[in-house]
Amino acid sequence: MPRVKRGPAGRRRHKRILKMAKGYVGGRGRLIRTAKDAVARSGNYAYVHRRLRKRDFRRLWIARINAAARAHGVNYSRLMAGLKKAGIDINRKMLDEIAVSDPEGFKMVMQKAELLPA
Repeated sequence: MPRVKRGPAGRRRHKRILKMAKGYVGGRGRLIRTAKDAVARSGNYAYVHRRLRKRDFRRLWIARINAAARAHGVNYSRLMAGLKKAGIDINRKMLDEIAVSDPEGFKMVMQKAELLPA
């Protein structure tokens, strides 16, 4: 069977892999075989961690909201139940932003949820 070299196509493929492996240490950034493995693994990690990032941020928001609510003598679950009962539909990201940057506004939200005296 004759040897097939596929020059330009192979070179393009190799260049693409090495470009993705730019900045990797040692052979992982220079040698096509090890770079290919490193790029494949990094792609898997990137895929998984794009999903984990969403969980991590939700945990952070909940922790911050809980801390702000406890400063007013209410725990997180009572706060969320009160907001739902009062018909205040605000997501955790925005509630966290209010709690961190505008404590007076957060206090007003809690009063609207009838968790604090007016």
